[in-house]
This record gives sequence, C-alpha cells and structure tokens, in this order.
Amino acid sequence: MAFLEESSAVPGIAAISAASPRDYIALLKPRVMSLVVFTALTGLLFAPHHVNVVIGFASLLAIAVGAGAAGALNMWYDADIDALMRRTCRRPIPTGKITGREALGFGLTLAVFAVLTLALVANLFAAALLAFTIFFYVAIYTMWLKRSTPQNIVIGGAAGALPPLVGYVAATGQVSLCALILFTLIFVWTPPHFWALALVRSAEYGRAGVPMLPNVKGADRTRLEILIYSLVLALLGAAPFLLGFASVFYGCLSAVLGAAFVALAFDVYRVRSGDRANQCAMRLFGFSILYLFLLFAELLGERIIALATGS
Repeated sequence: MAFLEESSAVPGIAAISAASPRDYIALLKPRVMSLVVFTALTGLLFAPHHVNVVIGFASLLAIAVGAGAAGALNMWYDADIDALMRRTCRRPIPTGKITGREALGFGLTLAVFAVLTLALVANLFAAALLAFTIFFYVAIYTMWLKRSTPQNIVIGGAAGALPPLVGYVAATGQVSLCALILFTLIFVWTPPHFWALALVRSAEYGRAGVPMLPNVKGADRTRLEILIYSLVLALLGAAPFLLGFASVFYGCLSAVLGAAFVALAFDVYRVRSGDRANQCAMRLFGFSILYLFLLFAELLGERIIALATGS
C-alpha cells in the first residue's frame, strides 16, 4: 500500500518535506510524459482539418499535465514497491524527498487541472477520455492489475496507448479508424517492450511481489509471448500504409523496423541462459523504444508536410 504515514518531531503534525522543483518534476515521469506528448501530437495532427495553434498547444499541455498527474499518483501508491527495486528506489518518495501526502495532493491537483483545461479548450469528450486514461492507469492498472495478474501490462497498456486517441478527439470531437490504429499500435507494442525488461529484472519484481509474467509463467513462456506479440506488431506496424494513412516510404520503414523487431525477439526466444540472454532482452527493450519513436516520427513528419502543402 502507499506511504500515507508522515513522520514529525511534533506529535500530530505532519512533516513537511524540503523537496526541490527537480523532485516534483521526477514525480511527473518526464520521459513517459515526453512519449505521451509525442504520440498525442501525432493523433492531434491526423485530424482531417487544420487545428488552431492555441487550442492545439493548450490541448497538448493538458494531456501532458494529465500524464504527469498519473505518474505522480502511480508513484504515491507504488512507493512501497519502488523502495524494493533498484530501478525505482531513488525516486522522490522512497528516498524521503517528498512525502506520500504531498505526492497524492500534487497528483490530484494536476489531474483536475488537466481535465478541466482540456474541457475548456477542446471538448468534453476529450476531457472525459483524458479523465478515463488517468483513472485507468491509477485505479485499474496501478492499484489492481499490477499486483494481481501477470497480464497486468497487457491490459494496463491501454492507458499508455490512449494519448493519440485523446489528441485526435481533442481536435475533432470524435473517434476515427486512423486514431484507433495508432492506439492499437501502442497497445500491442507495450507487452514485448516491458516483458523484455521484466526478463532481466524478474528477481526484483519477485522481491517486490509484482506478478510479472516471467515470475508467474516462467521465462520460457515469456519469451514465446514476446515473439508472438512481436510478429503481430510487425504486421500491425504496416497498417497505416495499408489503410492509406501513410506513404510508401512509411510502409517500407515499417517493414524494415518490423523485421528487425522480430529478429531481436527471436534472439530473445532462442538464447535462454547466461549473460547473453539478458543482453538479448535488453537489446530488444532498447530497440523497441527506437521502433515506436521512428514509426510515429515518420507519421508525424508526413502529416506536417501534408498540412503545410494542403495535400
């Protein structure tokens, strides 16, 4: 459970942390936030019409703040788990730089601000979708799925896949096939991305009591599922081209990147012991980030050119 108890030299008075702005920025998970903004911008620009610059910027700001709110609330609730894992033990709450109550208040304030802002500058549908994204990530994934099922990252991955859909809805007030394809692309990408890391960090997840797939079903089952998801992802990556949303160049890029993704996933499946197994898993983990970035960068670049030329 989250850290709610605060220490103080004076009984009955909660301690006040001396956190720096940098500590509060860390609560927002800035690397995750940057990915959210990037994919949301792609969704927003795929609107079939020009979006007012001020409305577009304000919408992206609201989505970014909403992502930061979700990150802060995730760190508030997961402080006990974070303290047990090497990858997360230096976060602001486990190190005592920020108290649990401060993180909770900070996250809730940002969440309300983000949702209300998006409702005012865009539309109620987009605001409701952003509110659902925050709720899903915090309540469904963090509080329930993460601690109860090895499929946590599969189902919970929907929260990370929603930003391009939120961006598109902010610009149009409706959902389209193209926005759903962007959502599905991230949704299918998430399991092999995180399971590759989980293979290497399985001992840490075990100590923290998080039922990641390698700890529950075993490393070999995880490797097989990584390979299966990677094959589906390689096919899905070409969908924007096949459905007419992207150029032939994107189609070629997605084919090359998809083939590389599958090849790395096959290495993970094939090499099952020793340091090389961990190296293969981390290579796939690192490439998966590049894979998603390059596909969305190409989609975004093509859309910017199309809007600029009126084509």
